[in-house]
Amino acid sequence: MISTSKIGVAVVGTGFGGKIHIPGFKHHPRTEVVAVYNPDLGKAKAIADANKIPYAFNKLEKILSLPEVQGVSISTPPFLHYEMGKMALEAGKHLLLEKPMNMSAIETRELYHLAAAKGLVATADFEFRFVPAWQLLAEYLQQGYVGKTRLIKIDWLVTSRANPERAWNWYSRKDMGGGALGAVGSHAFDYISWLFGSVRRLCGYLNCAITERPDPKAAGELKPVDADDTCSIMLELTDGTPIQLCISSVTYQGRGHWVEVYGDRGTLVLGSDNLKDYVHGFRLMAAEAGKNLTEVEIPKRLAFPEVFTDGRLAPFIRVVDRWVENIDSGRSGIPSLREGVYSQLLMDLTHKSHESKSWVEVPELDDYLGG
Repeated sequence: MISTSKIGVAVVGTGFGGKIHIPGFKHHPRTEVVAVYNPDLGKAKAIADANKIPYAFNKLEKILSLPEVQGVSISTPPFLHYEMGKMALEAGKHLLLEKPMNMSAIETRELYHLAAAKGLVATADFEFRFVPAWQLLAEYLQQGYVGKTRLIKIDWLVTSRANPERAWNWYSRKDMGGGALGAVGSHAFDYISWLFGSVRRLCGYLNCAITERPDPKAAGELKPVDADDTCSIMLELTDGTPIQLCISSVTYQGRGHWVEVYGDRGTLVLGSDNLKDYVHGFRLMAAEAGKNLTEVEIPKRLAFPEVFTDGRLAPFIRVVDRWVENIDSGRSGIPSLREGVYSQLLMDLTHKSHESKSWVEVPELDDYLGG
């Protein structure tokens, strides 16, 4: 029997949470936003009033004590995720966690085991798994369209932080989880695992091109930036396939987000040059060996039932679909914190590689989770 009961959700974090989580949960037929958290109580109440949300608090303990709350979505800055996620799970609440998951894979692994011990669903918001063009790419790869893979090349070059006048915030601080690697590399590492398989080793270089930004609280003053805004990473899959991954948030007129897959039987190219919306605009092109690339039509069975001005909303709603299905079934399906651990582990090892200026080996996920 299909459940029709509403799941009461608390939205913790109102930046991305306000733009995507609140409207996404409100749109979904099975979820109801019953509480909102912001460290500024006035802001929390204003957001609650604007969205007709019953409860608003600046203390997470009060939200977690509400019996109306069955699940918690966390979209605060990454340095807050671990403690907040742990509190939610220990309070018996299902969890939907934004990427990057935490400040380290160790923290994410602990939350993964805690959710399992409590019998709770913990889902990671890896949205690209739910975008139609990406799902079609996955199908082509599963069908062996390119044959034996020779090279995978990924460019994610955008202009979001190219202007040095953009104000300083937590994103500028490495110790708060800021930087391009956490913001979008976390997505890339997840879809590399999903589409292509496990990584054997990697070598990463991180750079900060814009080392100061204006202090929003002190006109004319600059604050230091130490979080990366450009990343160049080489990876070797367990089957020997090389991957080149280049990420930058400071590239004026960057080419956008492109994944190129070259094999002995053909080529697949997925990409979008939309620099204002990281979901809208993806198209898939394919070519058998020796032929020209042609665009592949996205089948209706994969298309979003509804699209929104903000492209991030439709795939987020599909993530909520998965979260609700998992809560109904009582188990965490993909993408869970298991996938979150792997993404975080690859980020940790990229930092380690950069610091040691060397290749680093990547452990098997099952071995790492068992540690």
